[in-house]
Amino acid sequence: MTGRRHRGLLRADDFAGWEATVEDPLRYDYHGHTVLKCGPWSQGPVLLQQLALLRGFDLGAMDPCGAAFVHTIVECGKLAYADREAWYGDPRVADVPLRTLLSDAYNAERRKLVDAEASLDLRPGTIDGRTPELDFEAAAARAALLSRAPGAGEPTVARLGVIGADTCHIDTIDRWGNMVSATPSGGWLQSSPVIPELGFPMGTRGQMFWLRPGLPASLAPGVRPRTTLTPSMALRDGKPWMAFGTPGGDQQDQWQTIFFLRMVHHNLNIQEAIDAPSFHSEHFTSSFWPRAARPGKLVLEGRFADDVLAELVRRGHRAEKGDDWSEGRMSAARIEGGQLRAGANPRGMQGYAVGR
Repeated sequence: MTGRRHRGLLRADDFAGWEATVEDPLRYDYHGHTVLKCGPWSQGPVLLQQLALLRGFDLGAMDPCGAAFVHTIVECGKLAYADREAWYGDPRVADVPLRTLLSDAYNAERRKLVDAEASLDLRPGTIDGRTPELDFEAAAARAALLSRAPGAGEPTVARLGVIGADTCHIDTIDRWGNMVSATPSGGWLQSSPVIPELGFPMGTRGQMFWLRPGLPASLAPGVRPRTTLTPSMALRDGKPWMAFGTPGGDQQDQWQTIFFLRMVHHNLNIQEAIDAPSFHSEHFTSSFWPRAARPGKLVLEGRFADDVLAELVRRGHRAEKGDDWSEGRMSAARIEGGQLRAGANPRGMQGYAVGR
């Protein structure tokens, strides 16, 4: 911030010429469920890629709070997020190979990269002879900036740990069974000043563009930034079943995947799946400036057993524990036997489940 006025990237005719679009969701079938996500202008497909990789493992035989479960999900997540960095962007201008990324053949090959030890590399796939342009070493080096630059990175949590603002997430089902899953976000008061003539702040999602030309998510006229916002819906046996989601930047499709898998493989109900101790990886390049990466970093909620942490460290994860109730802001609503059910998150004391 300089305190002076600066010219921006948007003009009045950009706003005048814009209109919302309606797009078909991406979908992936997994153990009798069909998960619906937004396209690759969001990070939505990364949840579907994780499911495509994880379907080759017997997750139901694993302890949902055990080291094997955590390790398998994290290692598959690293591969899916590497592809996010390599290939995702606005499909109106970017050549995103979605058919390949979600195919059984591609993910069967990618799955072979998962072994008993944690990987410290970023390993996107090579598709149609195209090799992605990623500089993982530079992203890892940029992590040091976050400790030296107050306010850098995702502007949702104050440096003293007090939640000052965040993305919102809402799941709704009406009496007729119509579902909505929405993750509205874009302007944080602590980082996006209010425009006096408008009375509200402008969105800050433009920070997710790359300024280097030629990448799938590079800044260009009329292009949507590759947002982290990623609401979810699921069908069961072809019928509407659940709307779910969470705030949380790059963690959104990590927490949602863990939540969903525990419901499908371990038969947890909504509140049990929300309350179960969760985790996230910071291995891959962040969507937020300065786009740092912390190879191998894994954060577990403090309620995980100490022997689980020790086993993950033994496997090569740079694992640590956070507070007992620190991972995720999940909420969900679903239809069960004609009844509507919902659950909300106790973390942060901000979520509510309401029916009437």
